[in-house]
Amino acid sequence: MLDISTHKIAQVVLMSRELGRAEGELRAFLERMTEDELTSLVALMWIGRDSFAPEELSEAIETARNEATTPTADYLLGTPHLSDHLENGADALGISLGDDEDDLIRGG
Repeated sequence: MLDISTHKIAQVVLMSRELGRAEGELRAFLERMTEDELTSLVALMWIGRDSFAPEELSEAIETARNEATTPTADYLLGTPHLSDHLENGADALGISLGDDEDDLIRGG
């Protein structure tokens, strides 16, 4: 089970799509997250890039928690195709981000 809301995942996805323009905002957003939220975000990204299968979510979370060697914001911001990996991970886990993304785009 992920320890992060779909709303926060959607915010990271939208900001990471505009990384050139929104890197500072995304970094600040990530740095305000809890360790559990960041760990879940890393695990979700790993599932989305096929480093772990969806059924290995618990293992991905545990690995993210135990193997963190750099600040998580730096790690995520340095990951190519972050938004794609997060969306793919959400899809693989059956999590829909569409409504949250639509709400954020509309300013909700």
